Amino acid sequence: MEYDEFIEQVQEAAELDSPEQAVGAAEATLGTLGEMLSPKERHDLAAELPKPLKECLSTWMERPPREMMHPHRFNLEEFYHRVAARSGVRYPAAVRHSHAVMQTLRQAVSQGELRDVLRELPDEYEGLISGKPRGPASPSIVEKR
Repeated sequence: MEYDEFIEQVQEAAELDSPEQAVGAAEATLGTLGEMLSPKERHDLAAELPKPLKECLSTWMERPPREMMHPHRFNLEEFYHRVAARSGVRYPAAVRHSHAVMQTLRQAVSQGELRDVLRELPDEYEGLISGKPRGPASPSIVEKR
């Protein structure tokens, strides 16, 4: 999938007004995801993405390179809070944006790569990655704002 197509699909899925908002959602979501992945998995996922999106996976790495061998671990609620802070939106919008980005990511990369990513994340991320949200943070439950 090409970069422009990825951004267009995020914009449509998240019901955003502009491509710039979709870029912000993609950068925040993929950057937050990248924090949780091992260097090998970040590399493998990046290999299946268009160049501008590859760079997003390490945008918010806060540690020196030698410490990036041990990814951050945080729950799904914290994931959404980080996406909200990084993209300058409220929590409900961050949930919606994250799901739109992941929906598009599922179309852009192989199923095997998605399984590999999911193996590195806590179980509660399955709904975000698989596209089958569940629980109180599901986009269908969170009020749109």
